[in-house]
Amino acid sequence: MKPIHGDTEIKLNELIEKLVDVEKGFIKAAIHVDNPKLKRYFNEKVIARNGYISELRQLLLAQGLDLEDDDDGSISGTLQRVWIDTKALFSLDSDESILEEVREGEQETINDYDEILNNYELNSDLRAMLLKQRDAIAESRNTIDSLENIE
Repeated sequence: MKPIHGDTEIKLNELIEKLVDVEKGFIKAAIHVDNPKLKRYFNEKVIARNGYISELRQLLLAQGLDLEDDDDGSISGTLQRVWIDTKALFSLDSDESILEEVREGEQETINDYDEILNNYELNSDLRAMLLKQRDAIAESRNTIDSLENIE
């Protein structure tokens, strides 16, 4: 198994931080939507993101890498959650606006995965895990379009 270099280690820790942001964003979204199907969907995404975080942390620890122990997420993630709160408070169509925020967040997450997959040296185990997670997130993003019309 190829060792992971310092820049890759930093980038993977940043990805974990962003996944924490997304997990917290899904929690906020579930709180603010009225539709029970959307609440269930967002709660399922919370569980999935928590799993991605755990998988990444376990693999990195197994390879002897340092993990930043930051379950607070990033400043930009905190700002996005505040934005979701604000949109929900002032929007007449909050479910739709929250779905739009989530769609954008999912695309940003896909971009983060793509950056790592395309620009950093990864061993086969890590690459396979990241591809699996990225594909699941892309599927989630595609599902959001169909959720806009549920009642």
